[in-house]
Amino acid sequence: MSSDTKYILAIDLGTSGPKVALVSVLGDVIDHEFEKTHTILLPQGGVEEDPDDWWRAIVKAAKRLLSKNLVPVKDIIAICCTSQWSGTVAVDKSGNHLMNAITWMDARGAAHVKKITNGLIKIEGYGISKLYKWLKLTGGIPLRSGKDPIAHILFIQKTFPDIYKNTYKFLEPKDYLNLKLTGKFFASNESITLHWVTDNRDINNICYHDDLIKMACISKEKLPELKKATDIIGPVKKEIALELGLNESTKVVMGTPDIHSAAIGSGAIDDFAGHVYVGTSGWLLCHLPYKKTDLFHNMGALPSAIPGKYLLVNEQDIAGEALNFLRDNIIYPEDELTPDIRVKDVHKAFNIMAAKIPPGCDNLIFTPWLNGERSPVEDRYIRSGFHNMSLNTTRAHMVRAVFEGVAFNGKWLLKYVEKLIKKKMENINIIGGGATSDLWCQIHADILNRTIRRVKDPIQANVRGAGLLGSVALGYIKFDEIPERTEFDSIFKPDPENHKLYKKLFKQFQAIYKQNKKIYKRLNK
Repeated sequence: MSSDTKYILAIDLGTSGPKVALVSVLGDVIDHEFEKTHTILLPQGGVEEDPDDWWRAIVKAAKRLLSKNLVPVKDIIAICCTSQWSGTVAVDKSGNHLMNAITWMDARGAAHVKKITNGLIKIEGYGISKLYKWLKLTGGIPLRSGKDPIAHILFIQKTFPDIYKNTYKFLEPKDYLNLKLTGKFFASNESITLHWVTDNRDINNICYHDDLIKMACISKEKLPELKKATDIIGPVKKEIALELGLNESTKVVMGTPDIHSAAIGSGAIDDFAGHVYVGTSGWLLCHLPYKKTDLFHNMGALPSAIPGKYLLVNEQDIAGEALNFLRDNIIYPEDELTPDIRVKDVHKAFNIMAAKIPPGCDNLIFTPWLNGERSPVEDRYIRSGFHNMSLNTTRAHMVRAVFEGVAFNGKWLLKYVEKLIKKKMENINIIGGGATSDLWCQIHADILNRTIRRVKDPIQANVRGAGLLGSVALGYIKFDEIPERTEFDSIFKPDPENHKLYKKLFKQFQAIYKQNKKIYKRLNK
């Protein structure tokens, strides 16, 4: 880097905690720090996090990063946040949160969403007249699983009426961080989307729609003012600059949720260029020049962080988190059988173990639906399992089955993504923590039967995307320059023999859902 290079402080608030990184205006991630936060699991599908825990972790990680003196503080010219999407923070007029944040995994608002989307004549459980209006105006409709912010707000309204009454604004996690940084109550055009109260037909003029707000049964005055992801919303507050060790002149860029920043960080900027993300959750996305929805498989083109473009949005609840589940609940749970000495790098051990098992895992199939599923089926009742275990099944089989099961789930998604865009994705960029595994990348190539291109430092895609977004906002680069600046460290080509085997197993993967979904509903309703 030259001595006159400028930098963005990128903050990525994930479900497990924030990552704070220094990113050059050309998209180079200089270094980062991570600080873990806690997730609170509650009855009836409640999943919350404490915003104070978020901020404590962000400050701690930022101070640790800046104390390394990697770049002059004067050259850190902006902050840009990205975060977990589809969460809700209720705040008062002073900016204080009134309760824990309700996260994207929380399903307690399901019953309330069913009421506002009901009707005499139904399609996929939705009243046909309401379905038509929501799809026409927004490109989607509130999930009946209750995991959208509109469901969270209705849950608060009905369960905690005093909190609802005292709420000044309901904010997404990313927008709450901006409130902490600037004292301003804003949402970006794409962060507000999953409230399903904006008219998205004109991509250059996203606005609230009174009819949708009325249908949603919420108060318009409790919704924040809308901004573009590239808008500069002011300098950082003086006391925050002092707390973090930044100059008071440091600008704050509006920023964007994690799915959108990851799309930018993946380098898949051009229309129909795809990327797959393997992190806590997973998705397979591309930008589109038009608005289009597949209601039956829960995906649609919604506003992106890039002006003039839509982003084909979908999400699978569990991807890399399945390995953490295997580690924490099966291999090393806190019980009497767990040894005192544990392997330090469990994920490295998982890769070694999985590589010893042949492709197809001796026909052992893992379904990664630990928290239900969103796409390509919206079903909060389905659950995970290892299918076709035998007396010969080992822990190594189970590990590889998780690798393959997550990729099978991605294949299931790819089928409907390509059907919607009417194009084959020849090359797919891969990002996220799961992409650091050569084996997992190759398994994706073999199962998807597509060339998989691993973005350099794939685990940094979100902060890289936030940094690049900040750079565009400040005028240092343009969005269409990002693909040529994206480096790939490995290319994985599908193995024809492995794909032939996986093709047979994929049919059984789909059959497991089809033949067991009614059982899951009876067990988990």
